[in-house]
Order: sequence, then structure tokens, then C-alpha cells
Amino acid sequence: MNNEQRAAYAQALGIICWQSRKEQALPQTDWQLLETTVSACTKCALHQTRTQTVFGVGKKDADLMIIGEAPGFHEDQQGEPFVGRAGQLLTAMIKSIGFNRSDVYIANILKCRPPNNRDPDANEVSTCTSFLNQQIALVQPRLLLAVGRIAAHYLLQTKSSLESLRNKLHRYGEMNTPLIVTYHPAYLLRNPQDKKKAFLDLLFTQRALQDASNT
Repeated sequence: MNNEQRAAYAQALGIICWQSRKEQALPQTDWQLLETTVSACTKCALHQTRTQTVFGVGKKDADLMIIGEAPGFHEDQQGEPFVGRAGQLLTAMIKSIGFNRSDVYIANILKCRPPNNRDPDANEVSTCTSFLNQQIALVQPRLLLAVGRIAAHYLLQTKSSLESLRNKLHRYGEMNTPLIVTYHPAYLLRNPQDKKKAFLDLLFTQRALQDASNT
């Protein structure tokens, strides 16, 4: 009896077969509805200046979910997070610990670009982050990697310095999802002397993922 036949018999008997998270069917309808809602969002003034929304990209049941701040110019043009120089660096960063870009899920705190790439204001964050919360709930990652101060402050509900948040395993949300904080790639482009510290954060991320996989 093959797996499909076994599942059919079990279903006929009213038996719920156990499946690992990676084997469960993804809620595509939920993803489609959320992306459609984001693309039509007019809840804050940023919809007036955007070219398009930047929803997120990657594997929808990824072990690692990376969260940045907000779209920049190139992201606003292409509709995908982290596609400029900072995106190229992010891709290299995750490759350094054995991941391809397609292996992770990448999203931002905001789904629209703030004018002139300014920091998001408090109203924009409070208005937009319900979308991010839903994305995290859908992905159910084993670990979150917050890149940059804005993402770290929102996810951890803190105003502590990024330096004080690094090299620690934090927890996010009701599911107590492990969370690690590191530098934003755009910051590293301006401050290449901190790339070594960022690499140590990535190695910490790699170890934490291995630990999460073993539990």
C-alpha cells in the first residue's frame, strides 16, 4: 500500500494522519488574499508616493525568515525586497551560511517605500505591521533574523541599541519564535569594518537554526 492509498483509507476512517510542517499543504488562499490586500492598501500616506507595494519573496515555509526595514528605490521599482546593492550583499551573507535566496523568506516592516528612503514613522509602522505579523504566522519559521535597528525595535518592542541586541537569542510573539538581530546590509555598505561582526551574527544564526531543528 502506497502513501496515497494509506492516506485515503485513513481519511475514510476519520483518522487524521500526522504530517510534519514541511509536508503540510501551504495555505495558498491565505497568501493570495494577503498579497492582494497589501497591493491595494491605502491605510497610510505612503500609497500616494509608491510605485508599487513590496510584499515579500522566498520560500513560504522557510526555516529562516529575514525581516528588514522598508523598500528602497530599486525595491519600489521591482516590487521585490532587497534587490539593490544591499540586496546583493544580503544574498552573499545568507550564502555564507549555506542558504540560497530561494531557501529563505524575506519581508520588510513596511510594504511601501518612504520618500527619500527616510526612516518609517510610528504611524506607518503601526498601520503596516499587521501584514508582517500575518506573514510570520503563515511562514512559521524556526528562526527570525532582524536586519537593522527598525526591524529589531518593532519585533522586540524595545528601543535598545542594536549593539546591545546583537549576539543574543531573543523570542518573538506567542509562539516564542527564536530571533536574532544583526546589521542591515545597507549599513554594512557604509561601514564595511562591521562586516566581521555581522558574519559572527550569521554563524550564531546558523547554530541556532541547527539547535531549533534538533528540538
